[in-house]
Amino acid sequence: METADPSEQAAAVLAALPISNDFSELPPAFYTRQQPTPLPSPYLVATSAGAAKLVGIEPAHMESQAFIDAFTGNSVLPGSVPLAAVYSGHQFGVWAGQLGDGRAILLGELPAAIEDPPRKLELQLKGAGRTPYSRMGDGRAVLRSSIREFLCSEAMAALGIPTTRALCVTGSDARVMRETPETTAVATRMAASFVRFGSFEHWYYNHRHEELRILADHVIDRCYPALRNEPRPYQALLAEVTRRTARLIAQWQAVGFMHGVMNTDNMSVLGITLDYGPFGFMEAFDAGHICNHTDSQGRYAYHQQPQVGLWNCHALGQAMLPLVGEVDDVHEALAAYKPAYTETLDRLLHQKLGLESVEENDSKLFDALFAILQSSHVDFTRFFRQLGDLALDDPQSDQALRDLFIDRAAFDGWALQYRSRLRLENSIDAARCERMNRVNPKYVLRNYLAQQAIDLAQKKDFSGIARLLAVLEHPYDEQPGNEHYADLPPDWAAHLEVSCSS
Repeated sequence: METADPSEQAAAVLAALPISNDFSELPPAFYTRQQPTPLPSPYLVATSAGAAKLVGIEPAHMESQAFIDAFTGNSVLPGSVPLAAVYSGHQFGVWAGQLGDGRAILLGELPAAIEDPPRKLELQLKGAGRTPYSRMGDGRAVLRSSIREFLCSEAMAALGIPTTRALCVTGSDARVMRETPETTAVATRMAASFVRFGSFEHWYYNHRHEELRILADHVIDRCYPALRNEPRPYQALLAEVTRRTARLIAQWQAVGFMHGVMNTDNMSVLGITLDYGPFGFMEAFDAGHICNHTDSQGRYAYHQQPQVGLWNCHALGQAMLPLVGEVDDVHEALAAYKPAYTETLDRLLHQKLGLESVEENDSKLFDALFAILQSSHVDFTRFFRQLGDLALDDPQSDQALRDLFIDRAAFDGWALQYRSRLRLENSIDAARCERMNRVNPKYVLRNYLAQQAIDLAQKKDFSGIARLLAVLEHPYDEQPGNEHYADLPPDWAAHLEVSCSS
């Protein structure tokens, strides 16, 4: 009996995927049907087995040419209805008018294989060519930005932070011009929906309230079906998106993540991290740090993110006003933001410090900590990870922590307060350390780590991406042999810049 050719078997399996496209059932004004533009001689750059598992794709099939062609845009799988969606948005606080999927094409959706209750996950190609919404762009993504998005999507998922997922990156030797000529790539990302705040703004500012209602109904039916039973479902939708956004940004702050471009067209109605461009993880702590070299005014600096999140929710509330009814009703929904953010961040900070109870003056302890981190520019990730090693009755255990500070006396003073607080709840060192290590990662996607993987990939050595992904998939584990991935950035990393073209 002959064994089926593996490539033919993969092609058959991929062709049988139950792809559908609910978004294509919306009225034609919501999108343009758009075939991806093929790339010459595509090849596989990176894959995520974890993301593939979500939609029932076997890792073995991801090595096939059929997979590469399908997720580069060189072939279209049966059942797929490729399209580019229209939306608008505020960019850096200024109304930018119509935008849309300028380099992203929605292929369709697959049933989530391990979700309960089951739902569908949309698959979108980023960098698959020009669309009617590309404006002056070429519709392409470059290898470096695609690798960064791929790695950060999967890193954030492993950290437990809501995010789009990244199935794969494919590359081609075809070049496009950025600051310099660069090779092209396509990243395949997945989410239950790619509807943005700007999707609602588009219809509001074009005075098309019927389309606004259709979009809201689509989001409710697809993502929030329980809200259909609410007496005021549109107000409930606005409140739920507001809460989720607040919680998401609290999670960003707690892990030191900076998005870099929190425009309303980059904000998801699911409350998930969307559109990884000039992102960064905090290293030497500076509350005013700006990770986006393009952000000359510092609108999206680390300490600005919570307020910008609220601003964006107000922009969404304005867009949903015709559905919600009265201004007071919109304000009532938006009032969910501050308590959701405060409660989430407070809970996360208690966990990060190993505190199991809540005391009246805990906020002062937190504020004092961030003040000394700021004054000594202490590495964010390393400090919180090493804090778990502090022994309640042994100040000598603090030496490694003290060495992170320029002002060691300031740390000593704070550590005295911290120990006093720990004694209030009879904290036990071993148990506290174990809890803290479950919430304070040892490994995050530092810019220099991404750059090292990119440098190799630009020589067609993709092993660095795979190794780094394997580390980032287990950020809370010690991982003997991989400790160098937790090293402080080398001197050359100070010159790395990421911008909106990244």
